[in-house]
Amino acid sequence: MTASVAQVILDTRLPQLDKVLDYAIAEDQRETIALGCRVRVPVRGSRLTVGYVVGLADSSEFDGRLQEIERVVSPAPVLQPEVLELARAVARRAAGNLSDVLRLAIPPRQARQETGRDWLPWPEPQPAGEGDRQVADLPGGVVALPSGDTVGAWAAQLAARAAACVAAGKQAIIVVPDFRDQRQLAAALAAVLEPDQIAELDARQPAKERYRSFLRTLSAQPMAVIGPRSTVYAPASDLGLLVVFDDGDPLHAEPLAPHVSTRDAALIRHSLSGADLLFAGHSRSVAVQRLVEIGYCRVEPLPVVEGSAPRPKVSVADFGDSGPQRIPSAAFRAVQQGLEQGPVLVQVAKPGEHTRLVCQQCRALARCVQCQGPLDAGSRTLSCKWCGRTQPPFECPTCEGRVIAKAGSGSQKTAAELGRAFPGHSVTVADGSHELLEIDDRPRLVVATTGAAPVAAGGYRAVVLLDGESHLSGERLGVAEDYVRQSRNTMALAASDARCVITGASGAVATAVQTATAAGFAASELEGRQETSFPPAVRVASVSGDPAIVRRAVESLADVPKTDTLGTVDIVGPDGTSEVRTIVRFAYGSGTAVADELRAQVLRAAAKSRKNTGRLRVRMDDLTPFEGGA
Repeated sequence: MTASVAQVILDTRLPQLDKVLDYAIAEDQRETIALGCRVRVPVRGSRLTVGYVVGLADSSEFDGRLQEIERVVSPAPVLQPEVLELARAVARRAAGNLSDVLRLAIPPRQARQETGRDWLPWPEPQPAGEGDRQVADLPGGVVALPSGDTVGAWAAQLAARAAACVAAGKQAIIVVPDFRDQRQLAAALAAVLEPDQIAELDARQPAKERYRSFLRTLSAQPMAVIGPRSTVYAPASDLGLLVVFDDGDPLHAEPLAPHVSTRDAALIRHSLSGADLLFAGHSRSVAVQRLVEIGYCRVEPLPVVEGSAPRPKVSVADFGDSGPQRIPSAAFRAVQQGLEQGPVLVQVAKPGEHTRLVCQQCRALARCVQCQGPLDAGSRTLSCKWCGRTQPPFECPTCEGRVIAKAGSGSQKTAAELGRAFPGHSVTVADGSHELLEIDDRPRLVVATTGAAPVAAGGYRAVVLLDGESHLSGERLGVAEDYVRQSRNTMALAASDARCVITGASGAVATAVQTATAAGFAASELEGRQETSFPPAVRVASVSGDPAIVRRAVESLADVPKTDTLGTVDIVGPDGTSEVRTIVRFAYGSGTAVADELRAQVLRAAAKSRKNTGRLRVRMDDLTPFEGGA
């Protein structure tokens, strides 16, 4: 019998509508409607919204008269069953809306891209196997591909792993931080797979290309799917491998609700699908180190590919012996010698001419009077880089000085300094304003900000990491971890016989960059987090909103074991009103109970609120209070 009732999930941000609703299927819609397809349905009278069909039935438990589906937007089954299951699990972990997760998973429709396609019905769910959980610390080096492209050895290693998965008749998903990594990985995959075995999902693509690539993933064809963080939700009816590259990169932190990181979403997908899970990178995040120490993941290197390089020689420069401008003599000599053989990379902390504003008298950092964030000098006024507030006339709280000075050298100023120090050599800037992905092996100086350095054919002949003190000066929980990760990623671009010099770092951080002890450093950092009960040793959640509602929400957790709070602070809400925020800290084993209770409190507040008055906001695993965020 043809179904007469559709069970629909609405695409809405309202938590009170975040549930499955029944709709009647009109007679002329019964041939086109399908599980996973988009439909347009009425909500609250004449208002229409889009939703996804997640069930078909002959009857409904609703006692009243069902509203009819207004129309079937498309028969394309864009919401696949394994993605729906994943999205539900992610939303529950994050105490968030299912529709918010689906918005990350399914790109906006481009109708013309659906023309001429045949849609397969939803596949029958398969029992999940017991996939492997692996951590791989990757070597550095670059690889020359048959196409003439040069990529990091890591890309060739992951491409080989994905190709083996595809050859076994399964799908592989590889999630990378940004487009630079994706370009390298796509080139490496093209060397081992056919074009129709590769699908790229990227928000930088034109909308029609992105949607076309997404539609390709709806097929059962074995393929490798690559892209940034939302790719973790890509459809895959028979997923064999899920890889997260460089999971500690901040770009893996999802800025959109419900703010679930790539790493956490990948862990959930592995548990549901049984696919092999691989965390790979040139360093190890503290969060992954925890997974290793509790025995959930095992450490195993990937097979070496031609071009993988042993670690280059790394030294720490002494500022007591300064060369031209602000570069220590040891770094200056490394640049000089490297330029005799090929390109040299100099990494700086910030783009532009200057990196920070300070008091001209005592050189203390100029900070926002409201949130203590760093200041930015506009054309006429000072403003905060964090909260954006315009600042009153400057007065230094340390010495009462009233004059601001520019300090530090950004990428542009450093490039000018190096151009004067090494006349006759071209200087190239690679930063957010100057995009460069690959260079040849001719001698030149490349001045790049963190993560923006191009790949050099044959590898850089010398790498100098400046501004270590600037990287490490932030008052953030993971500042040392980030510096080690960024430094090791940069040094992975060096040739095996290159010389690498770091400046402005010392102690355990410098040792972790200088030697093959990144795993040991992650273990040490984790031990410190365990002693202080900070993430990832424990989980946290931020609860924000009206003081009375926040207090009631936090009190509702009184009976949940291994839960406490880190205090309550005053904040400014999204609409500019005064609010409070409480950080709740809890054990991993209490996570489901905490999320379910806080979700119930969100729904309760939403049911009572009018517009945004009295709303409650919950963000699970919110690290912004520990990272200098407001």
